[in-house]
Amino acid sequence: MNFFEVIFGNGRWIYLWHGLEVTIVLTTISVVAGLFLGLILAIFRTSTATPFIFLTRLQKKNTSKLLARVTSFNPFQVFAKIYIGLIRGTPVLVQLLIMYYVVFGSMRTVPKLIVAAIAFAMNSAAYIAEIIRGGIESVDKGQLEAARSLGFSHVKAMYYIVLPQALKNAMPGLIGEGVAMLKETSIVGWIGLSDIMRGADDIRSLTATAFQSLIAAAILYLVLTLIFSKIMFRMEKKLNNNEDK
Repeated sequence: MNFFEVIFGNGRWIYLWHGLEVTIVLTTISVVAGLFLGLILAIFRTSTATPFIFLTRLQKKNTSKLLARVTSFNPFQVFAKIYIGLIRGTPVLVQLLIMYYVVFGSMRTVPKLIVAAIAFAMNSAAYIAEIIRGGIESVDKGQLEAARSLGFSHVKAMYYIVLPQALKNAMPGLIGEGVAMLKETSIVGWIGLSDIMRGADDIRSLTATAFQSLIAAAILYLVLTLIFSKIMFRMEKKLNNNEDK
């Protein structure tokens, strides 16, 4: 059978269509949630907060090294480092399976799409956090100090001065992470979710031909990647134009 007979014969294209819908929705939720979580982690990662600084009063009377470490301890930064290290050090497939069989193992009423979106968002957040951290550190520290001298609080200075520039600088990396996330969703068939790859596999099993169905899946992923990249590049260009004004 030729390509069109395999894909469109007996309405088999519907498997790919349903898979396309799932892939688009899953990627959108995962990218948006991952960006939000990643931004929080990046702020934690670059935080200079020391909530136990009030213990310095005791430090004047006690020269203990342990007390000195406690007063300079930054729990936000430590949490971010541990989270990012764990997520980046383990395969996304393992994280997906743990989320489905362990975390939500006793809650089968939760849709598989939501479970997968949570797993992918948590995975993507670790990489996005490092990308945004690089963007934050690329902003001249003198700008933050100048904002503080003008009466801005640290939060307002980060929100109005640092983060807009950091996100612009991090945009190329964020585009790459978004494209990677789109392609990583192809593993959701492991938990029984019907995405593009699952649709292609259904067609393969019905027609006993793998080449045509896999080529169709590859074409869909390529088209989605090109569209996503085009949208993100336009956003990056718009950010650059707004800054020039």
